Amino acid sequence: MRQTVRPVQTKTFDRLQVQVYENRKQMGEAAGYGVAEKMKELLSHKKRIRMVFAAAPSQNEFLHTLTRAEGIDWSRVTAFHMDEYIGLPEDSPQTFGKFLRDRLFDLVQPGKVHLIDSNRSIEVECKRYGDLIKKEPIDIICLGIGENGHLAFNDPPVADFSDPKIMKPVKLDETCRQQQVNDGCFPNLKAVPAYALTLTIPVLMSATYLYCIVPGETKRNALQKALGGPITPECPASILRRHANCILYADQDSYRSVMSK
Repeated sequence: MRQTVRPVQTKTFDRLQVQVYENRKQMGEAAGYGVAEKMKELLSHKKRIRMVFAAAPSQNEFLHTLTRAEGIDWSRVTAFHMDEYIGLPEDSPQTFGKFLRDRLFDLVQPGKVHLIDSNRSIEVECKRYGDLIKKEPIDIICLGIGENGHLAFNDPPVADFSDPKIMKPVKLDETCRQQQVNDGCFPNLKAVPAYALTLTIPVLMSATYLYCIVPGETKRNALQKALGGPITPECPASILRRHANCILYADQDSYRSVMSK
């Protein structure tokens, strides 16, 4: 696989590298290529790598490209995901574990996949998953930004840049829950779970490499705040500007509000 698309604009915000592509398809292809190349680079000198993935429609084009990448020994990849609803049946189509199984894990078959089980004791599951996460450093995290600026399910009311926890239960704010309806994942707000488990922001920031995929006009306001506003938990994604190795992929639809400033 060769990268054939080029960004229409590149810019650095503090330490954060931003690449803007003409459309969502090109953005997803570029992100998939970038992650695939980094995986191959790391696997050339490491026995195994550890990765965390986001589950959201914003990741679809990226995940599709990544599944088609050649030359990756997925048997040497340990995979995690970053959040999960509380209260949904395990076989529910809206669970993030199923989302990633259908679009990535079942297709490429990583050597190990660790899914969040939000149907067991919350305290027990936070410790179990936290122990798995902290066992060894995380090499790559692939993530997005919510309409309210959240990272994983760290919404502004619960985001903590110095959070001592690895995983925690959170109450989802209404903007976050409405996004799940806007994305077509639930028929209405009432159907969206009110609580979830999420990896915390320090865990997300601890990865050696971050790849953030942010398409679509519904993300304009969040992206403008993340790139142009203060670095604050009021826009959790703003913390990405402090990471030493983070690339943010946007399309012109999501980046337009930044360009107008």
